Amino acid sequence: MSRPASDSSRSGLIGELDHLEPGMRIPFGGNRWTKVDEALAASFRPGDRLIVVQGDGSLIRIPAAVATSVEASVERAREAFRSMRDANQEQVTEFYRSFADRLEDETTFASIARANESDVRAAREKGRAVGRLILDEKMRRGMIESLRLWQNMESSVGRTIERVDHPEWSVESVCAPLGVVAFVFEGRPNVFADATGVLRGGNSTVMRIGSDALGTALAIMDVVVSPALETAGLPPGAVELIRESDRAGGHALFSDDRISLAVARGSGEAVAQLGAVARQSGVPVSLHGTGGAWMIVDDGAAVDRVRDCVSASLDRKVCNTVNVVVLVGPTDRTAREVVEGIVDASSRRGAIGIVHVLGDSARALSTELIDDGVVFVDGDIDEAATEWEWDDTPEVSVVVVDHVEEAIDLFNRHSPRFVVSAIVGDDAVRRTILDRCDAPFVGDGFTRWVDGQYALRRPELGLSNWESGRLFARGGILSGDGVFSVRHRASTPSPTQRR
Repeated sequence: MSRPASDSSRSGLIGELDHLEPGMRIPFGGNRWTKVDEALAASFRPGDRLIVVQGDGSLIRIPAAVATSVEASVERAREAFRSMRDANQEQVTEFYRSFADRLEDETTFASIARANESDVRAAREKGRAVGRLILDEKMRRGMIESLRLWQNMESSVGRTIERVDHPEWSVESVCAPLGVVAFVFEGRPNVFADATGVLRGGNSTVMRIGSDALGTALAIMDVVVSPALETAGLPPGAVELIRESDRAGGHALFSDDRISLAVARGSGEAVAQLGAVARQSGVPVSLHGTGGAWMIVDDGAAVDRVRDCVSASLDRKVCNTVNVVVLVGPTDRTAREVVEGIVDASSRRGAIGIVHVLGDSARALSTELIDDGVVFVDGDIDEAATEWEWDDTPEVSVVVVDHVEEAIDLFNRHSPRFVVSAIVGDDAVRRTILDRCDAPFVGDGFTRWVDGQYALRRPELGLSNWESGRLFARGGILSGDGVFSVRHRASTPSPTQRR
């Protein structure tokens, strides 16, 4: 068969991008264009890559060295994935055992602690928040617990999901390994223990961690993960860490179509952009960005319960921290308890909390609520959609409405549709809130229960909201044992079988 003429004509129209010029128009989205600015043009070198985000026209430069480094990591992970077919589950169990044992060893952990202290010091000098960066004893214990859970967990590989029996033959749906799983995480050192969970399902992984925590991650990789892989006899590429600090490493990773699944955790805007890069590259994604829990409280709620639940929901800033409290009906008593809960959480951190009073709510709040332990700030009702990012000073929005239906409507309109807690006095009202609020995580107390390891004893890779639509055929908690493919295996014993 002769080669189509269109192919030969196209070959003369394709070249390699070796420079950019200021003002150069770059098309995107099919019918729009954006311009190259002077900074991008000046930094672009031969061998660099340019990613054009088709949704908004963002231009992302990937330096040649970063692209080469990421490509090599993905290739090693691909080779490791092929080798994992020959590994047995006892070897995987040994990996988790060795990983956990090394973290428990004081001498080994001391080198990780020193690297973490250096990361924290550098982050503080840059004026960055360090609450999630500090690898303290609590985080260390949580990592070890996560690894012990993986150590004792059965593999999904080979598990039969469904079997259909026909008169003379049968078909089974069986779990199988997926491939190379890519992770881009914010600067949280404990991600290694969580992300390595994909090895239990026969997968391999490539991780890129925020630059603030890179020194800690390198130490964990060098003194714990790599030795544990060697001890277990698993391929070294089964867990890869991108050693480049450039943020472009994450974009290079997510644009590599050899990736079977891309998982991103971090700030909403960064995660959304990473997701866009992956999707337009044909890579399936699981995004875990925007968070912030909501709490709906009415005047029938038990007094002590309101205060304690608010305080417990503000012990630290993560995605399941309470972000908005909606007070329903008469508010003097419940508002006082909410404020006292915020004061309690703030005082535990040696801080003065910030309460954003939204819309017309200020008129409904008693002047008796003024407290030395909080600062009140007036805000617009649209700020209910804002997730407050804080490190040491708890920050919460408070809204007052007359009816529970208004609270539900506010949640569905302004929240990330993630976590809702109904602290009310009537069971019917509670059921109405939990049924009608469009969220994957619903409860009746503190919001920080939303965690795979804490709630389900399954270390999580990320928590999903319904901000971009309900999830199809999986829950909101992504865990290592939930990362698998499905094979359909037929048994047809009769040689004369025909359709």
